[in-house]
Amino acid sequence: MKRKHRSVKNVVGVGLAISLAGGLVLAGCSKSGTDSGTGSGGKDAAKGQAGLGSSYPLQTTEGITSWESLNNNATTFAPNLADLPFGKQLEKETGVKVKYIHPADNQTKEQFNLMIASNELPDTVEYDWTGRSAGSYPGGPEKAIADKVIVPLNDIIDKYAPNLKKKLQADKELDKMIKTDSGKYYVFPMIRNPSGLVFRGPIIRKDWLDDLGLQMPTTIDEWETVLKAFKEKKGATAPLSVTYVNGNLEMRDAFIGAYKTSNSFYLDDQGKVKFGPIDPQYKDALALLRKWYAEGLFDKDFALTDGKALDTKMLSGQTGATVGLQSGGLGKWLDTMKGKDPKYNLVAAPYPSLKKGEKPFTGHRDFKYSPGASKAITTGAKNPELVAKWLDYAYSEKGGLLFNFGIEGDSYTMDKGIPKYTDKIVKNDKYNLQQMISQYTKPNGPYEADERRSWNSYKQQDEAPAIWGATDAEKHTIPLFLTPTAEESKELGKIINDVTNYKEEMFVKFVVGKEPLDNYDTYVAQIKKLGIERAVKIYQDALDRYNKR
Repeated sequence: MKRKHRSVKNVVGVGLAISLAGGLVLAGCSKSGTDSGTGSGGKDAAKGQAGLGSSYPLQTTEGITSWESLNNNATTFAPNLADLPFGKQLEKETGVKVKYIHPADNQTKEQFNLMIASNELPDTVEYDWTGRSAGSYPGGPEKAIADKVIVPLNDIIDKYAPNLKKKLQADKELDKMIKTDSGKYYVFPMIRNPSGLVFRGPIIRKDWLDDLGLQMPTTIDEWETVLKAFKEKKGATAPLSVTYVNGNLEMRDAFIGAYKTSNSFYLDDQGKVKFGPIDPQYKDALALLRKWYAEGLFDKDFALTDGKALDTKMLSGQTGATVGLQSGGLGKWLDTMKGKDPKYNLVAAPYPSLKKGEKPFTGHRDFKYSPGASKAITTGAKNPELVAKWLDYAYSEKGGLLFNFGIEGDSYTMDKGIPKYTDKIVKNDKYNLQQMISQYTKPNGPYEADERRSWNSYKQQDEAPAIWGATDAEKHTIPLFLTPTAEESKELGKIINDVTNYKEEMFVKFVVGKEPLDNYDTYVAQIKKLGIERAVKIYQDALDRYNKR
């Protein structure tokens, strides 16, 4: 079966060169594979089943390969997870030697697509298989299974993953989330704890607000006043900046959500699926960003800003506001500046609305199942049993301690039965908490986040979830894990790729002024021509099926 390749490259004027890499429409078949649930290596696995053992460390000399992103903080210490204390300890405790393959920073989607197209698949891949965004598998898990890229996990979990199986039996909602409508399990999931569902939102320089005698902004108009003051009185060259990586604007629905729409799919007040970027009110959100861009309030280089560039802007005074993470943004920047500028102060800001006192239409709210940090077993796995048992260790009590807290006696100790990070981790003179944690644990991945775990170093972090959580996001956020049928997925994969490529291209052009907003209706017509209404219908049908599971 042939694979189609499509890329989009757009160069936008006004001093800004932008390359938008389009995703591949992934189709076709791997060199081997089966839908039986045992994977391509079923026969090889059968030979070794008796020898692996049922306890850890496993009795094996066979290794596996795992494709996954490496936490940016971890790269401070080593270029590969196998060389970090966490990787070495995981090998020791499981008995499994792992070759980790890490995509280059900010090239995850492109390198994933190349890997899939090559037919050279590692044993397991940590990636978003939902098909929902530009950085996920087009068409979703049913299509990934039909394409012979990943294997269904029903038999594998039942036979070789007792720890995960126990969790799924005890949590029926989680069980619904990680399988398709046809009942196929497809990943070993990252499971968030209940207090960890809101961890991203607007962040602002509170010391600048205080210096300027300004109140915390809550409306779009108040934000505009604040950003102008940051530019004119604090010398900020990019008063508001966000990252724009792999076709994803990390502003998410901050500011855009004030107009009662979204930058992607969402649920309206009646619970129906909508695609925000074709709403009439989305044009108003674009007009706002266009105005702020023209006035120098929104980063002139927003489309070229990755994580490292944003770090520089936030720490150098170029930027006074962004949308970021509780730990990887707010905590990291406070940690970096505590010894350099005692006045430097960042806090969480509410998601803005149009009217004072109005509850924001949407914002950030995650689900207990986090698709992007979950692992599938591929058809390239020679021994799916071994891969499954290695993955299942993370859901055991001892494995959970390693993934959440690291190595006992080194990165944590037990205090009256409660794991506590050591001073080596929380009071390190050379490295901040996020950097130290990344060496000894896996900040995101297929395991269950421990409710006792806290990576907060500052009260600003403790306060952030309540501030960011005061929205109607729970009502309007479409589940990330809906699963269209195999036939729907084939259709959806192409629609999402085409729409995403065109939408992102036009988003940048509208914001920088290369495309006049008078052409918005033409833009909407083109997205409809590309099939977005059919995609909405597919997602609505999938949502209806999910609700009936």
